[in-house]
This record gives sequence, C-alpha cells and structure tokens, in this order.
Amino acid sequence: MTETGWSKLEALPRPTLEELFADPRRLDALCTTLDLPGGAIRFDWSKTHLDNAVLEVLSSISAEMDVEGRREALFTGEIVNPTERRAAEHTAQRGIGNGESVERAMANHERMRGLAEAILSGDFGEVKSLIHIGIGGSALGPALAVDALTRDGARVDVHVVSNIDGCALEQAFAACDPATTMLAVASKTFTTIETMTNAESALDWMRQAGVGDPYGRVVALTASPDKAIEWGVDETRILPFSETVGGRYSLWSSIGFPVALALGWEDFSAFLEGAAAMDRHFYEAALYENVVFRAAFGDLYYAQARRCETRAVFAYDERLALLPDYLQQLEMESNGKRVTADGKPLGRPSAPVTWGGVGTDAQHAVFQLLHQGTHLIPVDFLAVKAAGDVLDPAHHRILLSNCFAQGAALMSGKADDGDAARAYPGDRPSATMLCDDLNPATLGSLIAFHEHRTFVNGAMLGINSFDQFGVELGKAIAKRIESDGAEGFDASTAALLDAAGIG
Repeated sequence: MTETGWSKLEALPRPTLEELFADPRRLDALCTTLDLPGGAIRFDWSKTHLDNAVLEVLSSISAEMDVEGRREALFTGEIVNPTERRAAEHTAQRGIGNGESVERAMANHERMRGLAEAILSGDFGEVKSLIHIGIGGSALGPALAVDALTRDGARVDVHVVSNIDGCALEQAFAACDPATTMLAVASKTFTTIETMTNAESALDWMRQAGVGDPYGRVVALTASPDKAIEWGVDETRILPFSETVGGRYSLWSSIGFPVALALGWEDFSAFLEGAAAMDRHFYEAALYENVVFRAAFGDLYYAQARRCETRAVFAYDERLALLPDYLQQLEMESNGKRVTADGKPLGRPSAPVTWGGVGTDAQHAVFQLLHQGTHLIPVDFLAVKAAGDVLDPAHHRILLSNCFAQGAALMSGKADDGDAARAYPGDRPSATMLCDDLNPATLGSLIAFHEHRTFVNGAMLGINSFDQFGVELGKAIAKRIESDGAEGFDASTAALLDAAGIG
C-alpha cells in the first residue's frame, strides 16, 4: 500500500459542517433509509465531514486496496484470514456464502433447533433457566441479544457468565434453581481456562444440590466436539460450528443457542434473516449507495486525516445497553493491529478506541467532554422510533428529543457571548441510526452492519481483521504464574504476586 491516497486525504480542505450544509442536496446524498425485514433503518451520516472530495479519495484507496475483491473473497469462502489460513464464514451461518458451507451451517442449525425445541417441549423435564458460560465472543453476543430481546419475558431465563471472578458465577447461581437449570458451555476449542473453570464449578453447584447427573444437563457449543465428549458431554447435546467462524462473529452459529432457547426458533430465524438482509445490501449495493462503505469511510476519515483516537457509541434505548460493549470487542479485537496482513508495519493509526454508553445517562457523565473538551470524537447515536415500554409516551418522546438534540448541538455549537465557559465550539461530527422498531430482525441487521463496517475498515488499511493474537501473551503469562509462581518476573510483578499470596 502506498501512502499517496492517505496523504491526499490529509491534505484536503476542511470545510465546517455548517458550510457543508449549504449544499441543499447534502441530506439526500448522505442519509439512506433501508427497508429491512424488521422495519426500516435510517442511516444519517450528513452530520459528518464526508463530502465529495473525501469520498473520491477514499474510493480510490478502496480500489487500490481491492476492497471489493476482498468482499468477494469474504462472501465466497476464500481465505481472508491469512495468518491462520482460514476463511471467515459467519455470513454462511445466515445463508449467504460458499454453497457447501451454507449447507453445513443449515444442518447445524437444524440440530440446534431440534435440541432447543426438545428442551422447550419438556423432554429434559422442567427447564426454567439456562446458565450460559463462555467468554469474549462466546458471551458478549448472546448477552447482547438476550438482554435486548427478552425485556418482555423469555421462554427460558438465560444468565450469561464470562468472568472468572467467582462473584459472577455466584450471582447466576442465586437466580437459578439447580433442579430446573441447564448449562451451556461455549468454547470454540473447549479448552479456554476461564470457561472450563466456571463450567466445573457449575457442575459442582449442581452436585451439591443433589442433581443426580449434572453432565446430563450440559449442552456444549464448540468447534471441537471431540474435546467436549472427552470432557463428559454426550454427543447428542453437542452443537458444533465450523472452525471458519471466528469467536466475535459466532453469534449466528450454535453460540446463539441461548438466544434461540430464550426467544424460540421463529424469532431466532428472524434474527438470522435480518443479518442476511444486511449481507445482501453490503454485497450488492453500489459503493456510493452502500451504507457500510459510507460508515467505514467516515471512520477512516476521522482516524486517518483528523487523527481521532476514539469513537463513541451511544444507544438511546435501554434495550441496547450492551451494544457499546459488544462493539468494543468487534472493532478493537478485529482492527487493533500494528502490522498489515502480510506482516509489515502498519505505519498509520489502526482502530480507534471504541467506547460509549446509554442515553440519557451518558449526557450527565461524559458529554461535557464531547461538547467542550479538547478532543475531537466522532459519535454514533442509535435510537428506535417505537418505544420499548408501555408508560406515558412522554418518556420516549423526551428520550428521542434528547438524542436528536445532542447531534444538533454537537454540530451547531453556541457562540461565545462574553462567557467562554458557556461557549460551545460546534463543528463536532455525529452519525445517527434510527430504527423503526427493535426486534430480532432489526438487531440482526444492526450487528451485521457493524461486522461489515469493521471488515471494510480493516481491508482499507490492509489489516487482517480475523486474527487476535494480542489476547494470547497475557494468558500465557498467567499460566506460567500458575505453574512457576513469581520466579523470573520483574520486581514489581513479583512483589504483587507475593502481596496477593500467589508467589
């Protein structure tokens, strides 16, 4: 990759948002409404500094990096993860991709559907709760989907546990009766130490409560079925998925089992179809009409030309409270890299730090910095037209009014009228995604949109978005501590281990 395109991007004029809105065609050019299975979603990027000049330069970089060719490779099951020599076939789980991979995914879904429906029909006795044990992508996706979609009740109450801290597991135990609880153990390799330690403790909890066959209450979600059998799970309760499905992209596979159990299969199918609709848009829409490319181009403009080190995401809907956490892993684990896919130094900023929260709480916590601080931070707002509650409509009206007001205030600012402390510089960018409703299909579309946005960001920079070796070193050192104690560590680490009674 040459630096010519990025240098051109950095050298472009920087009109203000107010100046950009002098063009009466701007809103139509940068605001697109997609009609999707769960209802329409409006993608408004008009309050960003994207203009024709920026889009032309980024389009040329996209052509130079063959992003459309990489997109084709992604959807046809070719190798897009060169360090591990793998495809990345999460779209096949939604029915779009290599034919054999789609067929295998559909067979695995039928297996998952059969087990979920057997549990719901009482074949395993009364089941009121499921404790889902995983970590990273094996937990964040199920936690987001269950929290967002079961506020009005669930077929089975799902408790997602990821932290090795025993307090997290004890909290789930306190909410469940072991006699009516099943366990889902989610691990691609079925060797993840946090997950397997938590799973052993959950089995002990069942034994101590008098459950005669704890292993008979376990469902394994894994790409390593043999390891699950070796651990003690019967083959009939193992739900496999492909090695080509990465952890943070695995919600659509058997890792989504707790979602299917909580919602029922019809809603889980709608979840998959919502994602598939976004797949089709990303795959088929022309570059300038493609909301995924537009969002990624905005990300790249601010990270590369403006050197913005963070991007904020605020969900103005309590049901999406876990979305910022989910996006943190998706974006930073995918593109938080310092070398390109061929191992050369990146030489540019990679993924910005993704952070955020829930409106209107965040307004009273962090928006001071967004409006008047010295950092330029692009902001994404997510909102839903239909209320998720049945209270006085004033609640939802005030919520949405605050969401839209924040974007307007970031853009327009407020002039210094002699009191600098009350002045707002304005010209601060934001994008807004407004959904007609929040349902399984809509959530599927939103998650798939962000998956593909992350992919385009990585492809534009030449990054492999599908490996994550950065998580391994600390875990390897933790294993070393377990076996060797404080021996061989720096003085500070050795002293900490000693002070904690570990060394």
